[in-house]
Amino acid sequence: MTVTLADVAARARVSPATVSRVLNGNYPVAASTRERVLRAVDDLDYVLNGPASSLAAATSDLVGILVNDIADPFFGIMAGAAQTQIGGPGDGSGRAGGEKLAVICNTGSSPERELTYLTLLQRQRAAAVVLTGGAIEDPDHQAAMAAKLAKLADAGTRIVFCGRPPLPEGDALVAALAFDNRGGGRRLAEHLISLGHRRIGYVAGPPERTTTRHRLEGHRDALRDAGLDAEGGDGERLTVHGPYDRRSGYEATLDILRREPGITAVVAANDTVALGACAAVRDQGLRIPQDISVAGFDDLPFSVDAVPALTTVRLPLFEAGARAGRLAMGKENPPPGGIATIAAELMIRGSTAPPRAV
Repeated sequence: MTVTLADVAARARVSPATVSRVLNGNYPVAASTRERVLRAVDDLDYVLNGPASSLAAATSDLVGILVNDIADPFFGIMAGAAQTQIGGPGDGSGRAGGEKLAVICNTGSSPERELTYLTLLQRQRAAAVVLTGGAIEDPDHQAAMAAKLAKLADAGTRIVFCGRPPLPEGDALVAALAFDNRGGGRRLAEHLISLGHRRIGYVAGPPERTTTRHRLEGHRDALRDAGLDAEGGDGERLTVHGPYDRRSGYEATLDILRREPGITAVVAANDTVALGACAAVRDQGLRIPQDISVAGFDDLPFSVDAVPALTTVRLPLFEAGARAGRLAMGKENPPPGGIATIAAELMIRGSTAPPRAV
């Protein structure tokens, strides 16, 4: 025999509306009442009809978290942190009382897949969507994204960007938490310049990504201020673009070394790329940092365990992800204007040192 909401209400000695409020978590209920309802749910083994509930309500219990690559710690850390705020922690009893089901959507860096997932989440009446990482700088895709997010917001979905800037157009966001990639790139280059480096190679990410552009702009701003770069100069000639992976770091660094054997430092788009750069440097019979300094970005967990430990720029990935989760759940008020810039911190370690005297 199917257990109904009315059965739970009778067992808990409350109204069906109170049971609904406890299970949906959308209205304050006294702790003692909530406990009585949840006990009745457990005793009767009641299962909420999710699809029917979402049809009756504006949104469902589903929250989508979009990532470019879940195998990349950059995205995994943010997604995991967001999920701690979306899916729990609950009261430790295994009961559901206001928590949401977080679903990780892996786009594979495909703009088409990003839009497809948003459409699927719209069909499921998702309560919230968290989009992580840099955005594609293509006007057509940005227009399509703005239109899709507007439809989601109109249907009651809360939309949060984590680690990416807001779209040029559209105001559908609850909040955009943007990392200071430009400032981090500048501080990293300034550190190398202060050590005496003048010939610095740069392994950049995909050119169409906002993260790539902002980090590279900060790097070149520092070179330009130090009189080391001009439009079309060494900074541009010693820059190679590629994916955010180890292989790209390896191949791009070999390319840079062939172009300019006299470089004394390599800056990588992120820490994973930096590992590939380190391998390429060593395979050329060069030492780190005695012959060539190497630096990364993000301060991923393995960066401190590299040999030597990697100089990098720390982004508070877990903290940002958790904040995005709270914003998605309405547990935290949005920042003023809906936009917050999250500071980047320079972490100086053993992989950078003054260039060897010639």
